[in-house]
Amino acid sequence: MAHHVYKKLELVGSSPTSIEDAISTAIARSDESVDNMRWFEVVQIRGEIEGGKPAHYQVTLKVGFTLAD
Repeated sequence: MAHHVYKKLELVGSSPTSIEDAISTAIARSDESVDNMRWFEVVQIRGEIEGGKPAHYQVTLKVGFTLAD
């Protein structure tokens, strides 16, 4: 089994649609500039309420990626 070393970065994704969309948005955007992303964990979920209903979602993620050789 190979030895793995990861670095973590923190991202905040947002979406008016859903928590899942906020996660996908954050990962897709960071994929443009970060190589070797391997996993993520949701650290915090929060949102805005309008008219008694959820109106906007914000999700804080920690994303792990492997370091280049």
